[in-house]
Amino acid sequence: MRAARSLLFVALLPLFGGCQLLQSSPQAPSTAGLTRLQGELSMVNGKLAFTPCQTNTSYRVNDTGSTSVLQEAAALAGPQHKVFADVRGRFPSTTASASGAPFDVQQLYRLERSTTACDNPNFQRLILRASGATPEWSVNVHSKGMVITRAGQPDLALPYLEEQMGDGRFSLSSEANNQHVELWVAPQRCVDPRQPSVQFMSAELRINGQVQRGCAYFGASRND
Repeated sequence: MRAARSLLFVALLPLFGGCQLLQSSPQAPSTAGLTRLQGELSMVNGKLAFTPCQTNTSYRVNDTGSTSVLQEAAALAGPQHKVFADVRGRFPSTTASASGAPFDVQQLYRLERSTTACDNPNFQRLILRASGATPEWSVNVHSKGMVITRAGQPDLALPYLEEQMGDGRFSLSSEANNQHVELWVAPQRCVDPRQPSVQFMSAELRINGQVQRGCAYFGASRND
């Protein structure tokens, strides 16, 4: 039997206006005392350092969440020995504003070999992004709906219903515009060689019976 649905009927895009909020999603795990940051990971004097976007302050990384961030960053960084990171952690001391202060990493969202990821203008409004290849596809999820982009086809803007499945798994589905769409997401390490990047959720997009697989990560508008 499928897990009981936690029905969150997301506010529709303007052309789908008029629907009703049915029920809230289950409460997310506590993130009290933790800070989500995006920035650059690099090796400094044999230690892993993290410099948040739009700052010049570097923090000494402690992997207190057993995330394997050092190994993941080393494998992805390439010859420049730097990688973009989206992480959640804690500043354990009152010297958090000082260069060289510790930053305890508890959770990885995404690591990416990119020099422009800090400048993404849509990240703050984004709830979820999923994408894959062969053929290329992507889904951008915002508070007003999701937009599906597929190679050779017009963008598809739809409202969605969220279903929590337990163990961090969930799905987004829509029956609007005579389309049967499901996006299944699970907490699982996923390598996207196109960026290249390592994301810590896998995704499966199903549209009218056609299945495509890829990776996913939460945007800044989701606090999981």
